Amino acid sequence: MTEELDAAAAWDRLRDIRTTAGAHAAGMVADGDGGLRWGRPATPEAVELTARYLPLCLAGPRVAFAQLGQSLDGFIATRTGDADFVTGPEDRCHLHRLRALADAVLVGAGTAVADDPRLTVRACAGTNPVRVVLDPRGRVPLHSGVFTDGAAPTLWVVGPDVTPASRPVGVDVLVLPDAAAFAPERVLAALAARGLGRVLIEGGGVTVSRFLRDRALHRLYVTVAPVLLGDGVPGLRFPGTPVMREALRPPLRRALLGEDTLFELDLRPLAAPGGGAADEQDRGAGQARRESQHAVDHGGGEPLRRA
Repeated sequence: MTEELDAAAAWDRLRDIRTTAGAHAAGMVADGDGGLRWGRPATPEAVELTARYLPLCLAGPRVAFAQLGQSLDGFIATRTGDADFVTGPEDRCHLHRLRALADAVLVGAGTAVADDPRLTVRACAGTNPVRVVLDPRGRVPLHSGVFTDGAAPTLWVVGPDVTPASRPVGVDVLVLPDAAAFAPERVLAALAARGLGRVLIEGGGVTVSRFLRDRALHRLYVTVAPVLLGDGVPGLRFPGTPVMREALRPPLRRALLGEDTLFELDLRPLAAPGGGAADEQDRGAGQARRESQHAVDHGGGEPLRRA
């Protein structure tokens, strides 16, 4: 009897998949319905893991995706800035998996100052992405862990008026010419020029909201914890519509992460023309995007389709 593929083995294969050819090399086969499945039996945990992350694996060489964890009433931290922790350990593992599937993980200066995040992959197997700190005014202290711990390559993106007093080992500095160059699409283009096409925008709420407002995101993951804060640091905020029927209602999938609920929103129909993965013209990227919408089956079960 063939041994079942477990979740750990499935993840080891998934995190290196970027194309159909890569999926086949990892042991996946066509399912006859336009999708992919493992060519051997898989455990339920492996099935769930693959269904959740294969679309992102196959999203192409240029994709911008974001993650936020928030309370039921839409806050990512208390009014004092305490976010330790809004969501549970399952969501933190999910976040680390997203980091492992990214070329770069990006945060704004506010998050870097308030949280001093490590932005590395620790809760699962995977390679650390390049850490990108958007800091137009040079607010982030040079003694911050992201600049000093040496855990992963780091890119400090600053404005033209910032002259770093020193450059810690392992930290590159990218000086953008003006405020307009910090527009999300231009930031993504600058990162892509450095070979960083798959970008996770991790925080904070202001930065993620800016990328969403400018239609620069292709996927958005929002994990909602069963907790009420009443007041605090808000998550998503952008100019809304006065008419309910014009509100954004993108395609989505739901999943339970322990006590939390994960919402995965497909924002590609809303992405700005000319930006990122939604407008890649090369054949490989287009094929990967089509695959991200396919059903995923894993050895004898019913296909798992988009909700």
